Amino acid sequence: MNYNQIFDQAIDRLHAEGRYRVFIDILRNKGAFPNARCFAGHNGPKPVTVWCSNDYLAMGQHPKVIEAMEEALHDVGAGSGGTRNIGGNTHYHVDLEAELADLHGKEGALLFTSGYVSNEATLATLAKLLPGCVIFSDELNHASMIAGIRNSGCEKRVFRHNDLEHLETLLAAEEEATPKVIAFESVYSMDGDVAPIHAICDLAEKYNALTYIDEVHAVGMYGARGGGISERDEAAHRIDIIEGTLGKAFGVMGGYIAADTRIIDCIRSYAPGFIFTTSLSPVLVAGVLASVRHLKSSSEERDAQQAAAATLKAILTEKGIPVMDTTTHIVPVMVGDPVRAKKISDILLAEYGIYVQPINFPTVPRGTERLRFTPGPAHDEAMMHELADALVEIWDRLDLALLRAA
Repeated sequence: MNYNQIFDQAIDRLHAEGRYRVFIDILRNKGAFPNARCFAGHNGPKPVTVWCSNDYLAMGQHPKVIEAMEEALHDVGAGSGGTRNIGGNTHYHVDLEAELADLHGKEGALLFTSGYVSNEATLATLAKLLPGCVIFSDELNHASMIAGIRNSGCEKRVFRHNDLEHLETLLAAEEEATPKVIAFESVYSMDGDVAPIHAICDLAEKYNALTYIDEVHAVGMYGARGGGISERDEAAHRIDIIEGTLGKAFGVMGGYIAADTRIIDCIRSYAPGFIFTTSLSPVLVAGVLASVRHLKSSSEERDAQQAAAATLKAILTEKGIPVMDTTTHIVPVMVGDPVRAKKISDILLAEYGIYVQPINFPTVPRGTERLRFTPGPAHDEAMMHELADALVEIWDRLDLALLRAA
């Protein structure tokens, strides 16, 4: 068995398909985001503008967050000391879980080391606790949700994206007594569309199913206090389990679920992904705590981000760049080919100092490769026009079609 040959062939396949991923080597400039320094491919750091960060509101740079983390570092040190069950449960963790439960109007919350882990561990454990459970999963659900469903070992039914008729057909086909869970997202981050939460909850009530919503691209971003689409649409009370991340709009790291105390206690007590993992550093938790508390009372960042997204969509559309129509803060530009998507990304970085990563399979279906822009509160119109002009030049250089108005 030639192991090296197998590994080489696996990497060669990615190169041949044009979807081999290269990580950028950058440092963000604290207090000046989206400005950063890039170290790859040249002598010394080169200034770049970041257009693809999931730190949507730049809270990772916020003075309150930095100050809280520095204070925690000097108060308790760097690490947590172990799992939550042994030595890793600090007062910071307890406080943050209380804040997150309050954010979503739930009885309790549970912290995980990432949004991926919170999805995988919760869904896998939930289904194992429900004998004969069937999970109904939107076809565009995140890989972490798919992994959790797969690892649960339960039956699954995949419904067409946001297709209520298809979902009801699948629900109606199951026995009434069968435990059912409907798992879906609020904001789908690659297409930027939103789930019909109330309509899904109506079906859940009709067929006696639990509801599980992934709000990772919406928490901090929507709702009067940043509770997500479920808060904005006044639907949080109808959702059994709300899952979110602490590494996107809140700007730090971690994941969580919010639910009633019975569900929280079960996941806390049975999920290996929670039980056997060293807990988040109290330094990180302190930063998230400051971020959540700030965004509960401040809409300034959300409003500025939404305004920036709307402005960028308008500017790119006017220039004929093929922007996908979205109602959210996500600004996807369709390319449809992995090689060209990477080429555009490479030119933007090397020649224009503009950083945006190409998005390709398996993150999106083959043939829908794209660039995904996430303008933030600090992206000004000058940056947007610079980006648009660069894209027009590159589109022309690569003989790509612009969508000119009739």
